[in-house]
Amino acid sequence: MLIYGKLIKNNLILVEEKAECVNPDMNFQQRLTNCLVDICKKMDIQVPVWMSKNTKELARFNKTFFTDEQFMEKVYFDRFEIEMKRKD
Repeated sequence: MLIYGKLIKNNLILVEEKAECVNPDMNFQQRLTNCLVDICKKMDIQVPVWMSKNTKELARFNKTFFTDEQFMEKVYFDRFEIEMKRKD
């Protein structure tokens, strides 16, 4: 599984990172969580609150985004977007 992350402000990409998790001993949710945490560490941002809308968007479009309301602290960007690519 590959996850690409972007921090976006005023429709401009500020930072892009990617994370990969291919551990066969982990289930899908564990791999997704590990990738998300890894990307957030690379971008030096806190991990956002995952909501049901994120699950629905990821299942339907293979991408989802997080707004400032999903972070506990104030953020300097408009949204954090992730896109999932399955690695075979």
